[in-house]
Amino acid sequence: MGHQAADSLVNLLKKANHDLNLVQLKLEKEFQQVYPDNANPMKLVNRIKKVQEDLSALKEQCRELLAAKQDLIDKAQTTLVGNRTQLQRMQASMGITTTPVDEDPAFANFNQIIDEWTAQIRSRTGDEGQNSESENINNLLFSAIVQSN
Repeated sequence: MGHQAADSLVNLLKKANHDLNLVQLKLEKEFQQVYPDNANPMKLVNRIKKVQEDLSALKEQCRELLAAKQDLIDKAQTTLVGNRTQLQRMQASMGITTTPVDEDPAFANFNQIIDEWTAQIRSRTGDEGQNSESENINNLLFSAIVQSN
């Protein structure tokens, strides 16, 4: 007895699905006749869905780009600061006077770029008031990404 009930339910669902497909086709034909192409509600709904999918993919790509940019900045900072420190040690051991940080335009420019990036991430997290030296920019970036979900 239970098997027949399941069969009739499946048949009912098949019929409902068939009816809905017919309604959809009828609506599509009606809309094609009534509306110009760029104002067809069915096409507009499909375009909106496509845009939403594209936005979702774009958001994910932006997250990956942010993480890659931070990784690049971390590596550049480690390498450049390390190289500069080694160069100053070598200069000091050879008796050559080293250039102070505030008189080194290239290094000052590099630090300015990092400060601007940090400020940009802070503004995304709403954490603009803090300015501690020990702050980890990767934690800020992670917060920015998590909050944007």
